[in-house]
Amino acid sequence: MGMTFERKLPIPQEVKKQYPLSEQLKKIVDLRNEEVKSIFSGKSNKFILIIGPCSADNEDSVIDYITRLKTIQEKVNDKIFIIPRIYTNKPRTTGDGYKGMLHQPNPNEKPDMYKGIVSIRELHMRALKETGFSCADEMLYPENYRYLSDVLGYVAIGARSVENQQHRLTASGIDIPVGMKNPTGGDISVMMNSITAAQHKHTYIYRGWEVHSDGNPYAHAILRGYVNKHGQAIPNYHYEDLIHLYEEYQKTNLNNPAVIIDTNHSNSGKKYLEQIRISKEVLHSMKLSKEIKGLVKGLMIESYIEDGCQKIGEGVYGKSITDPCLGWEKTEKLILDIADLL
Repeated sequence: MGMTFERKLPIPQEVKKQYPLSEQLKKIVDLRNEEVKSIFSGKSNKFILIIGPCSADNEDSVIDYITRLKTIQEKVNDKIFIIPRIYTNKPRTTGDGYKGMLHQPNPNEKPDMYKGIVSIRELHMRALKETGFSCADEMLYPENYRYLSDVLGYVAIGARSVENQQHRLTASGIDIPVGMKNPTGGDISVMMNSITAAQHKHTYIYRGWEVHSDGNPYAHAILRGYVNKHGQAIPNYHYEDLIHLYEEYQKTNLNNPAVIIDTNHSNSGKKYLEQIRISKEVLHSMKLSKEIKGLVKGLMIESYIEDGCQKIGEGVYGKSITDPCLGWEKTEKLILDIADLL
């Protein structure tokens, strides 16, 4: 056989029972969920920042970082709603390399999926307990969403997953905002079709069950740039791109038209310092156009304690082992600048 079956993993219900949320933490999640929905529906004018490490690779440094975000949140609470990134699954273009905490709770040790499941739940729960933040994660594997469904505040569907039917149908059964990234090739229609699918009701197979979804009215777009046929990174956060997306939304009957701008990836050409300029350009576009202002609900920023990135094993505390990130000093200034510009 081409596969070796290691062991049967516990179902999400069993893991949740073993690592339960307290009633107090459930209330925090519910309150934050209502607030973020009010932003996407237009009832609240707050601006969303989905911000944090490219990948969550170390529990202590991630919590350290999020604790710092908590201090900033208190300063900008009247204008900004922060959702920390705790990305525990890392998509790899070639399939090789570090795949995130779900696969390797310790990047220096071999993969252990059971330890990974427990580790990512404990990390999200610790963030919630110590900082009051329900966080964002990427739904790389739709069947694993239920391990975290009671702790998450936001879900992203990546550029490589957005065309996948199971991702779209699973998103239709999620009751918090789900962002659909444009695909790596840049075809906006693919993203719009994904949003449409996620907002509709469906019947499908999920974890061996026949399930029925109600549709997710908060499914929305994420613009992250794309790569052309020559392998060059092409941004799609400029004024003209945002107007074009607004016009595409006008052709649909979708609920709550919205977009989050990913300031890194192909929008920055992975030049992480460009995230500062890109953030400010998006805010400027919002000032120039009431249509863009109504459409853009926030930014996605890759940020950690130390600037840049490192190789696995170098051991620099709070420095990304995947894509390069903005360091804390630049992050703090950027958040305060964004608040001033809103």
